[in-house]
Amino acid sequence: MEKGKLIMHNMGIVVESLDSAISFFSELGMGLEGRAMIEGEWAGRVTGLGSQSVEIAMMVTPDGKSRLEISRFITPPVLSDHRAAPINALGYLRLMFTVENIEELVSRLKKHGAQLVGEIVQYENLYRLCYIRGVEGLLIGLAEELSNK
Repeated sequence: MEKGKLIMHNMGIVVESLDSAISFFSELGMGLEGRAMIEGEWAGRVTGLGSQSVEIAMMVTPDGKSRLEISRFITPPVLSDHRAAPINALGYLRLMFTVENIEELVSRLKKHGAQLVGEIVQYENLYRLCYIRGVEGLLIGLAEELSNK
C-alpha cells in the first residue's frame, strides 16, 4: 500500500458481556455485522497471548465506513481493567460519534446504564458535546453538529 492510502479497518474494545455491549451500541445506531468465536494458537500468535478463546462481534456504523470490534476473552483471563480511568489517563482511548439530537440519545442510552460524565456543552456555533460512561463503564464521546440545522 503506497503512502497516503491508509484506511482504518476497526477499533477494538474488550468487554465482559458481549450481549450487553451489542445492545448498547445497537441503541447508539450501529448494526451487528457478525459474531464469531476466534480460537486457537494461530490467533494467539497475532495477539501474543498464546492459545486463546475469544468471542467477537463486529459492529458497523450506518454509513458502513467505520467498525467496532467488541471482544469477550474466555481464555486467557483478563488481567487488567482500564474502564474507570479518567479521560486524561495516558494511553486511554475513547470512542467519539457524531450524532443527531444528543439529548434524546443520551436519554435513550441512560436506559442501558449510561451515565453523563459532566454535562452537555456547546462549543461555539459548531457542536454540542458530551462524554458518557456507557456499557461496562466505557468512555464514549458524543458530538451533535449544529451547522446542519
